[in-house]
Amino acid sequence: QDMKAYGYCRVSTSEQAVKGVSLEAQAQSIQEWASNTGNKLIRVFEDAGISGTKLRQRPALQEALVKTCSDHAILVVYSLSRLSRSTKDTLHIAEKLDRAGADLISLSEQIDTTSASGKMIFRLLAILAEFEADQISERTSAALQHKKAKGLVYSPVPFGFKREGDRLIPVDLEQNILESMLNMKSEGRSYRWIAEYLTEQGIPTKNG
Repeated sequence: QDMKAYGYCRVSTSEQAVKGVSLEAQAQSIQEWASNTGNKLIRVFEDAGISGTKLRQRPALQEALVKTCSDHAILVVYSLSRLSRSTKDTLHIAEKLDRAGADLISLSEQIDTTSASGKMIFRLLAILAEFEADQISERTSAALQHKKAKGLVYSPVPFGFKREGDRLIPVDLEQNILESMLNMKSEGRSYRWIAEYLTEQGIPTKNG
């Protein structure tokens, strides 16, 4: 039975000129899917110049989810990365669709939750993606701890220091300001009060 479908496309600012990831390329893939399957593509929603991190900051995705759920339709995306960069958020979206009697199709990963096997593959991929993210996080943490132990620096350079090669060197003026900040904090001043006071005194932040 042919079903209603809604497409969703997203590009971040840095991706807009990347071949194959443009909004036009994603929309074309979704339209070709509809033509090949005979499903009725109602509309393609687009979020342009928006990162894939925060769901609340993507109005087109929110609207696409509402429409898909209310029509018990299919949400079609070019790839899961267009839906979200977060495995947790991707699973949240899939579960929301599932509870509403709607489905998710990702063309790149060939995920189709309209079938039982498709749902199983989606869950397995989500688990593997989460495992990979945890491993990357562990390696990053270990590398940072190693640098800290050797006195090496990583970006950004904190207030009170400057960078010389791979090391942090104290900046006398900023160290004095840091000491004043600690004193004000010990006297019960809030971080907001301290920040406003330093601004009034014309003392800039590290990035100006």
